[in-house]
Amino acid sequence: MQEAVLQALRSVNDPELHRDLVSLGMIELIEVSGRAVMVKVQLTTPACPLKATIENDVRAAVLTLPEIDQVNVEFSAQVRMPTTPPLPGVKNVLLVGSGKGGVGKSSVAVNLACALARSGAAVGLMDADVYGPSVAHMLGQGSAKLTGNAEKKMMPIEAHGVRFISMANLSPAGQALVWRGPMLHSAIQQFLKDAAWGELDYLIVDLPPGTGDVQLSLTQSVQVTGAVIVTTPQDVALIDAARAIDMFRKASVPLLGIIENMSYFVAPDTGHVYDLFGRGGASKLGNYPLLGEVPLDPVARQDADDGTPAVIAHPDSAVSLALTQIAENLAGRISVQTLAELPMAQLV
Repeated sequence: MQEAVLQALRSVNDPELHRDLVSLGMIELIEVSGRAVMVKVQLTTPACPLKATIENDVRAAVLTLPEIDQVNVEFSAQVRMPTTPPLPGVKNVLLVGSGKGGVGKSSVAVNLACALARSGAAVGLMDADVYGPSVAHMLGQGSAKLTGNAEKKMMPIEAHGVRFISMANLSPAGQALVWRGPMLHSAIQQFLKDAAWGELDYLIVDLPPGTGDVQLSLTQSVQVTGAVIVTTPQDVALIDAARAIDMFRKASVPLLGIIENMSYFVAPDTGHVYDLFGRGGASKLGNYPLLGEVPLDPVARQDADDGTPAVIAHPDSAVSLALTQIAENLAGRISVQTLAELPMAQLV
């Protein structure tokens, strides 16, 4: 009967990967007890955005067997290792960038990291905005200090399930760093390769605004899975976002998608939607995936100031639900890209 169940599951495709679950190696276990079947499916990311669809499709396929009238579906998850891991123990390095400051890039990066960690993924967050580090404050760890281990590696600080490193935890508060390019390059190298990141599914890098030394240093130092651009909808932000996209293109970094932040505002007293910055501007950037739109929310701003990201402090708010969906969409895009790069022998 297990073989019959397996054969039935060959008709079930992963909605994003467009391959059947059996050939993708996603069927981890089949147990048959009388007229009941338990199927355990190993997802390609714990943040799978279409888990419910897969569950329904698996149940429907197995119930076509006349001998079965009950199907239970369980899930595990394992982020696939790319052919060339970027760092020891790190499966994916993701860059979160913007063409200009003030678009909420760091807030988005922090919330994406926390959303992925909440899903069960192992997540690291590297604050590469050396001149204006804000990640530590947003995670409620602005006063913490980085320490080293016995191997003289920097130990990331952990908050809300995310391991992170920020210059804010190395230099005195309020002290300006007056560094030229070579010193920036050295700091980025240390954050990447002299830190004990451990085993990570995703290492998210919060880039400084623009297209300068830090971006070049990163793209030349490590195999990057892909980049995400954060922008607001108005033309003045889109002009600079287009420059950031062109930089990643020239550096041969895949663009995983666009996030439109502060896309609209919902008045809490009337429920009326205001497009303060001209909603939908991200579509002007070209034929790139729109990972999602994030509303402008004063509560999310307060959460960041208080050191608890919105997806943790208020997980059911509109902004948190939007950011969680974006994190799932991003994880799905990475799974699709990894599948395209893996040799067929690893998938069957």
